[in-house]
Parts: sequence; structure tokens; C-alpha cells
Amino acid sequence: MNQRYAVLRPGIQWAISWVLALLLPAMLALASATAAAQTPAKAATAPAAARAVLVMGDSLSAGYGLSASQGWVALTADRIARTKPGWRVVNASISGETTAGGAARIDGELHRNKPAVVVIELGANDGLRGLPLSQTRANLDRMIRSAKASGAKVLLIGMRMPPNMGRDYTQGFADNFNALAKQHGVALLPFLLEPIATDRNAFQADNLHPVASVQPKLRDHVWTALAPLLR
Repeated sequence: MNQRYAVLRPGIQWAISWVLALLLPAMLALASATAAAQTPAKAATAPAAARAVLVMGDSLSAGYGLSASQGWVALTADRIARTKPGWRVVNASISGETTAGGAARIDGELHRNKPAVVVIELGANDGLRGLPLSQTRANLDRMIRSAKASGAKVLLIGMRMPPNMGRDYTQGFADNFNALAKQHGVALLPFLLEPIATDRNAFQADNLHPVASVQPKLRDHVWTALAPLLR
């Protein structure tokens, strides 16, 4: 018995080697095909990054006293998401922000977000504090220059001061926005609160910040100047 198997063993080994030699290429090809099927195909081209609208504002844009989804900036972001594919909104507004704060932050925000459009809604807190008009203008000028240098379009949103600030100050304050828009050739919305300014019920108890129910009016007002820039 043992002698018989001893004689057959070399033949069996040769046969096994021969079969393996025939099957190995097929096995390797099958393994390669399986691995390829399990590897996600790379996209032919990476999707283009969404162009950003950067909003640099104060509490009127930050949505003071409102939920995150109620402010005019959030409502604008929703509209852009529905009607302007390839665009997004970055709200870098801070309650209490002055033009000095905006001027100090603008370069970092531009570098971080690389916006195609920059909306500047600042100055109200300067005016309410009675800061020098020349200082406010210089800060806004710096922000506009930085935004334009980055290649972004600019929408400057103006504000008005109450008459108790004095005629010269209130007029000079409004003139700042007009003059800067003309100087730099940028889009201007002269007065953010124009649609609601004379309606006391449109404001919270502080008589400064709009309530949630009028935010769609502000969104639509801003949209008249913003939409042409999203082309």
C-alpha cells in the first residue's frame, strides 16, 4: 500500500502544479476585477465650490432677539439655496459690531471664505455712539477696498440716524454711504429699514431691532440690490 502511493505521489504533485499553473492567471484576473468593482470610481471632475455671499453686519443682520432661522440674512440664504444653485451665504455679522470691528475682521473673513460678493451692513452702532463721521467713513472705505481687492463685488447697505442726533450729524451720516458707493462704484441700498421705519409695531421693545414678522420685508428689500450681483 505504501509503495503504491510512493510511486503515484510525484505524478499527483505534477498534476496539481499543472492545474494551478492553468488556474492562477484566471484567479488573479478575477481578484483584480473584484477589487476594481469594490473601489468607488473617481469623479471625472470635482464639483465646483459654491460661490459665497459674505455678510458683514451688526445686530440687524445677526438677528438679535430672533431664532437662527428668522433673520433677513437666514431668509436670504434660504432663497438663494432655492433659486441660485451654486451660491451660499456666510453670515459673519456680530451684535454690537462697529465699523472699526468690521475693518479689523474683514481680511480674515475674506481669506477664510473667499466670497464672490460681500455685503457690508455696518455703521448703526457708530452713529448711536456719536462716533466721528470721518472715522466711520474711513473704516467703511477700508472694508470696501479690501473686498474689491479680493475680487469680490460689494453691496453697501446704509442706515439712518434718528433726528435727535442733530441735523448735521444725521445728514453727514447718510452722506457717507452715498459718497463711498459713488467713489468705489459699488452697489448701494441707502437704508436697510426703509420698508418698516415708520411702523412702531415692526420693532421689538427696544425700538431698535425689527421683529420676526417683518424680516421677510427686509429680505425682499435687500434682494432688490443683491440679486443683480449674483450673476
